[in-house]
Amino acid sequence: MCTLLENKGVVMKNLWKDIKWLSRYMTSIIMYAIIVMLIGVGVLLLAYFIDIKKNAANVKTPLYGAYVIVSGSMEPIIKIRDAVVTRRVDSIDDIEKGDVITYRAMDESYYGILITHRVVDIQTKDNKVLFVTKGDNNETVDRSPIEFGQITGKVIMRVPKIGYIKYFLVSSYGWLIAIVVPSLCILGYDIFKLVRNVENSRKKKQETEEIKKRKVLEYEE
Repeated sequence: MCTLLENKGVVMKNLWKDIKWLSRYMTSIIMYAIIVMLIGVGVLLLAYFIDIKKNAANVKTPLYGAYVIVSGSMEPIIKIRDAVVTRRVDSIDDIEKGDVITYRAMDESYYGILITHRVVDIQTKDNKVLFVTKGDNNETVDRSPIEFGQITGKVIMRVPKIGYIKYFLVSSYGWLIAIVVPSLCILGYDIFKLVRNVENSRKKKQETEEIKKRKVLEYEE
């Protein structure tokens, strides 16, 4: 019976060690991911502010932009809830057929809406360069050709499904789960470590006192 209890105690102790290791491992992964994200955001913000300062006298589109796709017009290359990162285009010559661009629509149906479509043709009309765009998943080209001034940037990167995170975080319960719960877990873990350290210190103190008592008894004998 004693052996069974001892084995059970060893198993529980090993299980607890595994749980603690897994907890530390997952916490490290989350923290490193947050750090990488913060560094990336910091780099983009730095580039953004440098660009603003550099072009303070001129009204320009930000150097970089990020947008969440809400329609399937560019599938299968860009899916719904994917995010695209764009870079400002400063010259008409930098846009070629096949490039995916984000532009602000000017026709009545979608006035002011940002659209991400592919350039399928480049035309010249009345000494103006016009870009014909089309969604990869659409059967026809967009209703109106695009002027250079409507373009906010050329797509340089796609981040799959990150839009779900955005919509989750802006939901009523998203911030609670993403911020409050992890914060409480970290706080609880810190309290647990503090209590454990206090308990270990108390045990060590008791063990030290018992050793001293034994030595005194041995000396007296």
